[in-house]
Amino acid sequence: MYPNDGFRELGRQECLRLMAKVPVGRIVFTRLALPAVLPVNFRLDADGAVLLRTAAASELVRAVDGAVVAFEADDVDAARQAGWSVVVTGPAAVVTDPAEHARLSRTGPVAWVPAPREVFVRIEPELVTGRELVGGRTLYGVNLAAKDG
Repeated sequence: MYPNDGFRELGRQECLRLMAKVPVGRIVFTRLALPAVLPVNFRLDADGAVLLRTAAASELVRAVDGAVVAFEADDVDAARQAGWSVVVTGPAAVVTDPAEHARLSRTGPVAWVPAPREVFVRIEPELVTGRELVGGRTLYGVNLAAKDG
């Protein structure tokens, strides 16, 4: 981001606070040596980790378990030309601890497509970055409302 480009850099805590408000994000991972992006519902754990719940036999689980992934969530108001985007990057792992799995079964995300055998995927938030687009500004910080009048 550059000074006066219309974007505001978000701090880690603000990023996590914003992410907690939306139900869907996108996981970015590698599939067959190519980038892949899937929309998924999620929930944040108390420590800021991103939690997914999916079928144990899913291609997603095979692709992300033990891999570094990115996870993006956003909220955009096209009419106001405003919004924010947050990216969490870190290692993903299937939760294998029975006590942790039981806790997440009570507090974690609910699968939108239930499966007979589900697992939780935890993405550790090693790097959390975000930015907000301030509505009514051009790329160079010019107030568009002033130009309309």
